[in-house]
Amino acid sequence: MVAQGFTVDLNKALVFQVGHLGEAYQEWVHQPIVSKEGPRFFESDFWEFLTRTVWWAIPVIWLPVVCYSISVSLWMGHTVPEVALMVVFGIFVWTLMEYTLHRFLFHIKTKSYWANTAHYLLHGCHHKHPMDGLRLVFPPAATAILCVPFWNLIKLMSTPSTAPALFGGGLLGYVMYDVTHYYLHHAQPTSEVPKNLKKYHLNHHFRIQTKGFGITSSFWDKVFGTLPKSKSAKSK
Repeated sequence: MVAQGFTVDLNKALVFQVGHLGEAYQEWVHQPIVSKEGPRFFESDFWEFLTRTVWWAIPVIWLPVVCYSISVSLWMGHTVPEVALMVVFGIFVWTLMEYTLHRFLFHIKTKSYWANTAHYLLHGCHHKHPMDGLRLVFPPAATAILCVPFWNLIKLMSTPSTAPALFGGGLLGYVMYDVTHYYLHHAQPTSEVPKNLKKYHLNHHFRIQTKGFGITSSFWDKVFGTLPKSKSAKSK
């Protein structure tokens, strides 16, 4: 049941409040609050702890898994150039997954109580509080769970000796994505490429939230026609 005229209390745990917004959730979640201090999600300290992740935990936890996975394909007889190609292909596939998940899952329209709640946990919280540094990268526990179907899918579509390197490449792509994402929100790049990438991503948050779904690059936005127009192009 949606409460009519419901107002979210930002001083209380948010997760089980946002569902009550109903159809108003979409408008509310896309009005960002720019603060480095994130809100409380849960009353429970245990569940609250699981929602907070420091950025450096991602490479510390997952790069050893990447290295091990790649090593397995080498131990099984593949040459270094062969494994390198598998890893590059895995990274490439990840970039497409990154775009697809962001566009079609993270930006799905919701209005029911539980759909709003799930969306807020998945991605809505990031759009509402884009500078919350402890809820920017994906929690390792959730990543570990999602790795299981991802690994099984790769095993199904490849050979026993190529699957580990492909998996390692995809996982490396994920690590690059999450670290890049954190960098774009919290670093102050001075060189041209990262400066443009930061501008491109913040444009997605603060100007055109229905375009610009790529994080590590704008490649798939160009391919699928979701590249946002620049301000100069729109003014012509």
